Amino acid sequence: MKYNPDYAIMPGKSVQEAMESLGYTQKEFAERLDTTPQSLNRIFNEAQPITHEMACKLELVTGTSASYWNNREAIYRERIAKINEKKQLEKDLAWLKGMPIKDLQERGYVVESDDKVELLRSTLQFFGVSSVNAWRELWSKPDNIAAKRSACFETLIGPASAWIRCGEKEAEKISCGEYNKELFIASLKKIRALTCKVNFTEALIETQKLCAQAGVAFVLVKEIKKVPWSGATKWLKNKAMIVLSIRGKAEDHFWFTFFHEAGHVVNDNKKYLYINDNAKIKTDPREVKADTFAANMLIPKIYNSRILKAKSSADIMLIANEIEVAIGIVAGRYRKLTGKWKMYNEITRKLEWVS
Repeated sequence: MKYNPDYAIMPGKSVQEAMESLGYTQKEFAERLDTTPQSLNRIFNEAQPITHEMACKLELVTGTSASYWNNREAIYRERIAKINEKKQLEKDLAWLKGMPIKDLQERGYVVESDDKVELLRSTLQFFGVSSVNAWRELWSKPDNIAAKRSACFETLIGPASAWIRCGEKEAEKISCGEYNKELFIASLKKIRALTCKVNFTEALIETQKLCAQAGVAFVLVKEIKKVPWSGATKWLKNKAMIVLSIRGKAEDHFWFTFFHEAGHVVNDNKKYLYINDNAKIKTDPREVKADTFAANMLIPKIYNSRILKAKSSADIMLIANEIEVAIGIVAGRYRKLTGKWKMYNEITRKLEWVS
């Protein structure tokens, strides 16, 4: 239960009551306080605050502690600010309609409340902003958002920004060293070997640790409706964030997306947000470069001709064991090279979210 009164008790009235209880005229009270009747009148009517200096004077004249008067003034000013804030928030309630509130509530980021104003405050708090206008400044301006803006940012900016913010919130929990490019590249080579681990969860945990040591926060965020993204990269202060969903639900797609985002961390500008929106035709040179980085990290190009000649799952497994990468990744390369999208799906691990 919370007590949130929609009114504020004026401390100036208490000063006036103290004067009257002591039997002073306003002129005499002002003289005792070493102030003017006009100044005292402004305090009575809340046109002038009770300063710390005046609180000390009131303590001497009325016998009531300075801390009492200071607290009364502080509580009053805070309450007035809250009332004004509520009036402004009530004007911005329509903004909530564009947000995936139910999804954010299920994830524990936003409170469940019938009070729309409280719901709006909780959503703003989730985004770490003080107003809807501040949110627009951060998320609506192209210069503040992305080098490559997915269509989601044009038409569904609410769910899109919420998914990225979920990633930021999870990344905040990860303690990272300062970003070190050389160390991160070395870590990527170790992570490539982790794709072979039988226990996928263990591979993810170890991947997160290796990334953190190099100054990269790697997090998984479940997909939000209407935001069909596989991954994104964003810089947060002195560390990078790689956020992945498991869209596609196949290990080859997952690891390719991870190394694609890693390519943005290694090669691209720290000012931008990079989004992997699964576009079939990528014309942005940074996206093409990130794709090339991922492809070369996972399977060197020289193996493509052998993969193309594979006639069975055994051939795929043989190549995977030789280059020490997950079988599903080699199978995925085969599908990519041949366009035979149903081939070797049975040896490609599928991914599912668990509670």
